[in-house]
Amino acid sequence: MTRPSVSVVVVSRDRPDALTRCIMGLSQVQYDPFEIVVVADPAGIEAVKKMACADDVKMVAFDQANISAARNAGVVAAAGDVVAFIDDDAVPEPTWLHYLIAPFEQSDVAASGGFVIGRNGISFQWKARLINALGHSEPIEVAEDKATVLRAPTGYAVKTEGTNMALRRDVLVELGGFDPAYHFYLDETDLNMRLARAGHATAICPRAQVHHGFAASVRRRPDRAPSDLFDIGASWAVFARKFIEDAAQDAHWKDVQSSERKRLLSHMVAGRLEPRQVRYLMKRLRAGHAEGGVRPVGANQVTRHASDGFKRFPVVARHTHFEQSTLRGAAAARETAKVRVKNAQIVTLIILSRTAMYHHVQFNPAGFWEQKGGQFGKSLRNERIFQWATAKARTKKEMERVAIVRQV
Repeated sequence: MTRPSVSVVVVSRDRPDALTRCIMGLSQVQYDPFEIVVVADPAGIEAVKKMACADDVKMVAFDQANISAARNAGVVAAAGDVVAFIDDDAVPEPTWLHYLIAPFEQSDVAASGGFVIGRNGISFQWKARLINALGHSEPIEVAEDKATVLRAPTGYAVKTEGTNMALRRDVLVELGGFDPAYHFYLDETDLNMRLARAGHATAICPRAQVHHGFAASVRRRPDRAPSDLFDIGASWAVFARKFIEDAAQDAHWKDVQSSERKRLLSHMVAGRLEPRQVRYLMKRLRAGHAEGGVRPVGANQVTRHASDGFKRFPVVARHTHFEQSTLRGAAAARETAKVRVKNAQIVTLIILSRTAMYHHVQFNPAGFWEQKGGQFGKSLRNERIFQWATAKARTKKEMERVAIVRQV
C-alpha cells in the first residue's frame, strides 16, 4: 500500500530560535513523502530563510495572535493526504511520522495522536486521554507498544495534543478546520469534540513521540507561571456555548475559576507570583470570559484544494549513532556530534558524570540529542535514586531505552 503523503504544519510566533530548532528536528524525520509548512510571523519567516533547508520548506506569512486561524492557514497551504501538527517549541523523534501515520492504513481512522515528552526530555507530559462533556481531560490506559484505535463513548471525545497530532485533510475540510473563536487554548479540544460527534475514529500512537519544551510566550513565563489568562477565559466561554447545556454553564464557569485560582495560588506559594498578580490574572480571566461570550463562533476556514502543490521534503536516509562521553570530554564530543550530523547520522550523545544526578535530554540546535546525568543516577523518574553500573553498561541501558523511537 502506498504511504499517505503528509504535510507537517508548524505555527510560530515570537519564537524564531525555537522554530529553527524544531525545523532541524523535522529535517531528520525518517518518513517519505512529507512536506513542511511553516506558518509564522516575520521574525520566524526570516529565521527559516537562513536555514540550509529553506528552499525545501513552504512558508506562510501570518502575523495574528490566533492559533486556530494560523493552523487553518497551514491547512490551506498543505497538499498532503494527511496534515500533522507540531508546536514550534517541540522536536520530534526521527520515527515520529512513521508511527503517527501508520494507523491511517485503516480507512476508518480520521485522526491520530502520539505521546508528548515534557521538559526533562524523559518523563511523559501527556499520554492517552479522553475529553468529558465539560471539556476536561481524563487519562486512560492504552497499550504502549502499539497503536490503539478508539471511538469515544457518548458524550466524550478522544484527546489529541496540538503539538503531536494528525488528521486526514479531507476530514479537516469536512469539519471546517479549526474554529478561530479560539485564539489560544482548547482549539484542538474543540476539534476533537467535533470529530467524536461526527463518529470518526482516532488512533493513539504511543511510539509517535515529540519532546515539548514549554517555551516562554506572551501568556507564559519561562518558569511556567502564567502572564495572562484572557484567552483561557475566552476559550472556555466559547467551548461552553458550543458544547455545554445552558443550565450547566454557570456551574462550569465557577469550577473553571476555582481551578485557575488554585493554579495561581500554587505559583504564589512557590514564589513565582505575588498576590497582586493573582488578582490581576483572575480579573483578566473574567474579562476574557466576557468577550468569549459574544465572539462569533464557527469553523469554515479551509479550502478543499491546497493553495499550492506538494513540496516534497528531501528525506536523507540516516544511520543512528550513540556516543558516550565524560564531562571532561563533552566539548570535544559535541564537536564530533556536529560532524556526524552533517554526515547524515542521527546522533545521541550520552554525557555521564560519576554522580547520581538525574538524567535530562535535550535536542541541541546543531542537530543532535544530548542526554546528561550521573552514571549512577536515574533517567526514568520511577527508578531507584542510586543504581550501580559501569559507564559502558549504563550507556547500553540508555540506548535500549530510546532505541524503539530513535533507532532507524
